[in-house]
Amino acid sequence: MKMIKVNYRDIETKEFLEDSSLLEISDSFKKYYNYPILVAKVDNDITPLAEKVTKKCDIDFYDRSSDVGNEIYGRSLQFVLILAVKRLFGRDADIVVEHSIDKGVYCELHGASLDKPLVKKLTSEMKKIVDENLIFTKVSVSRIDAIKYFKAKKKMDKVHVLKYISNTYINLYRLDDLYDYFYGDLVYSTKVLDDFKLTYIKGNGFVLSYPDIYNPECTLDYKHYPKLFDAFLDYTNWGRILGINNAADLNEQVSTGRYGDLIRVAEAYYDGQLSNIAEEIYNKKNNIRLILLAGPSSSGKTTTSKKLQIYLQSKGIKTHQISIDDYYIDRDKTPLDKEGKPDFESIRAIDLELFNKHLMRLLDGDKVLLPEFNFITGKREFKKKWLQLKEDDMIVIEGLHALNDRLTMSIERKRKYRIYMSPLTQLNIDNHNRIHTSDTRKLRRIIRDNKYRGYSASDTLSMWPKIRAGEEKNIFPYQEDVDKIINSALLYELGVLKTYAEPLLFSVKENDPVYPEALRLINFLRNFLPIPSEEVPKDSVLREFIGNSCFGENNFLS
Repeated sequence: MKMIKVNYRDIETKEFLEDSSLLEISDSFKKYYNYPILVAKVDNDITPLAEKVTKKCDIDFYDRSSDVGNEIYGRSLQFVLILAVKRLFGRDADIVVEHSIDKGVYCELHGASLDKPLVKKLTSEMKKIVDENLIFTKVSVSRIDAIKYFKAKKKMDKVHVLKYISNTYINLYRLDDLYDYFYGDLVYSTKVLDDFKLTYIKGNGFVLSYPDIYNPECTLDYKHYPKLFDAFLDYTNWGRILGINNAADLNEQVSTGRYGDLIRVAEAYYDGQLSNIAEEIYNKKNNIRLILLAGPSSSGKTTTSKKLQIYLQSKGIKTHQISIDDYYIDRDKTPLDKEGKPDFESIRAIDLELFNKHLMRLLDGDKVLLPEFNFITGKREFKKKWLQLKEDDMIVIEGLHALNDRLTMSIERKRKYRIYMSPLTQLNIDNHNRIHTSDTRKLRRIIRDNKYRGYSASDTLSMWPKIRAGEEKNIFPYQEDVDKIINSALLYELGVLKTYAEPLLFSVKENDPVYPEALRLINFLRNFLPIPSEEVPKDSVLREFIGNSCFGENNFLS
């Protein structure tokens, strides 16, 4: 029998029999992992463990502590949940996987009633399936045959989404006697999915939680964030009223030429949020002097901040924007991170004492000379940037640390209006394939970085893990302690983003470390028909990323 050399991360090379499975090979390298191995990377291609190795290759593996492994862990666990629902509630029952929340995903049970005791029974059934050590089997079938199969099973969400995919063949997965469509890989067996929790919410809703990359050792108890949850729910219900719940619904609007009306409706919803906030601030104008706005990367903070100021000015409230970046301490004094590199995202990189001193003086009516940070020299400069507020003027502060109380510690809480914003995507691909909010932001960022900074898609994807880590530390802990949440997602935007992002993603080389992620995004975008950008308004938050904004393109460089 022929032997094949396998190079593991340039750490060690071993020989295995030709046609050995990746599952068998992974057993030789499990000493490098703290958790069960879930999937392999063979010559830079994400590959299920059931696949066999037939030639010399470079190999790596992922467990649930990695981005790749964690996503596959969660997707596979959702299939276990789907099977448990079928077993417990019958064939007519199904779940809809809605959106991420805390460290899990919110789901709704359709076709049966749910309460706390039944959630416990559902948890027990899932654990039983895990203990059965069932195998996830991938089956390649023609798209037409898959459509016929799902039509016979009355799974019209699958039928409709497959209608718009151009592939001749697609992959289905089988678990026990159940077939389903997922646009990503699954684990080899249920036995590795041993850590999860179900938490009943209300009605027929519950949250499926599992370990994440920041806490891979165990599943943390679900923490409910009512404001964020309600923001998701409001947008989901609005989408249902419009009849747009998933990718197929959006594609139907595009294929019938009705996307123009959808663009206008989506923009009106977004503008309505700003109008309502401006009205609320106006009604509290005797108290509020600071408007603080923060959100994760590519949420559209710059456009939202400028549009909100326009709404406030229409009500007679004059606003002045102060940039946190101008209060960076000199670059040679920047605090260092754990790797000994300058940590520009740390709140300690900001001169908090000077910032608060200036805020207090401004609110007292003093004329203040504001700093301007010179990013070339790495030092603050004081030139001719003077500011003095009138009695009812307000200050708008938008940035990474805007919601951290340490930034504005000298100002009373009642004088602040705090806003968290993010594109809280309500669309699904189908009932069982949700769209990650971070994917929308990632696509926005790829497009903007290329347009305004000259970065390639590879550059942005390489930076993304660090961006996400910064959000986890500096943004998400403050998302609930706010006066209002703005959802900057636009129902139509993935169709527009596809036309800009797809060519950039195709530029990523096959030997690039981020190629698997670029390929995943390409496959994700195949679920959407392209939408021309001509009808996107010039003041749309989407213009912050695709260009031609009426607010000026220099504003989007930071």
